[in-house]
Amino acid sequence: MDGFRFVIPYDVRVADVNYGAHVSNAAVLSFFQDARIAYLRQFGLSELDIGGCGIILPEAHLNYRAEMFLGDQLVIGVRTELRSKSSFVMVYRVERDNTVTADGTTNLVAFDYSRRKPVRLPQKFRDAIEIFEGKSV
Repeated sequence: MDGFRFVIPYDVRVADVNYGAHVSNAAVLSFFQDARIAYLRQFGLSELDIGGCGIILPEAHLNYRAEMFLGDQLVIGVRTELRSKSSFVMVYRVERDNTVTADGTTNLVAFDYSRRKPVRLPQKFRDAIEIFEGKSV
């Protein structure tokens, strides 16, 4: 998947399909979350701990490009773009047979859940992203 160094496979399940017999928009947001969790896991991180704090998602964008159906074998790519001292964007692409079926972004903010406030991105997180993505982001 061009432009994405991290990709996971995904088989569409019954729970992903709505009354229109295709994948729902809500399911695609779950695809994004599954990919985000796997992406962070490769660094030994999680949504609750990116090196001393968690993340919170204040904004998501989803573009549904083509119908997806039960049993479809998809691939989901994700990459990260650091934006500020406390926020970053994750970019997603979902493909079936090299055709884009959905794409989008989530804006994420480093968040201290014990203090209930945004904080700076941990240097451990910034370093891991810059090394993995292959550039200073």
